[in-house]
Amino acid sequence: MMGGPSENPELWTFLESLHRGKFLSGTVTAIERFGVFVALDDGPDHPVFPGVGFISFAELSWRRFEAASDVVQIGQSLTCEFLQFDTWNLEARLSLKATQPDPFQVFADTIEVGQKLPGQVTKLIPFGVFVQVADGIEGLVHLRELAWTPVETPSDVVRAGDKITVVVTEIDRERRRLTLSRRQGSSAGV
Repeated sequence: MMGGPSENPELWTFLESLHRGKFLSGTVTAIERFGVFVALDDGPDHPVFPGVGFISFAELSWRRFEAASDVVQIGQSLTCEFLQFDTWNLEARLSLKATQPDPFQVFADTIEVGQKLPGQVTKLIPFGVFVQVADGIEGLVHLRELAWTPVETPSDVVRAGDKITVVVTEIDRERRRLTLSRRQGSSAGV
């Protein structure tokens, strides 16, 4: 632990004054393998870290990314939502993605179960394939829904990069999952 209220009174008081959901602005000061540090505009300096604010990778973006530098850059000004006071590290845990609409929910508002969608196969896994049906939106086609006749592996039917038509069979908003079928809606074979 970094120290209690007596060791860093100004920082402790500042962090205790924050409430979940408050928006804080600051500047990205460091990108590390475990997250991003942010120097908050209205906060004191941190005694050890390059910023009082910290964004974990999971809170950077709704979309997949390879590196944090794909989302933010050192020196970039941004506004984040305060999540919690990390009393162990004396930092404000922040979320950048909370300031943006969830693209899955926006997409789910525009589709319905039974709807046909064009897509592109992005990844083959032992029990099915992932198909991108919109920018940053992928759904799973289970192996049993990939063809009219049983197949042993997805590569028997499709390859990554193939363009296929799928039907939406389930929209799980809570878990942010889209289930798709290649068999529904037509009686034709693969």
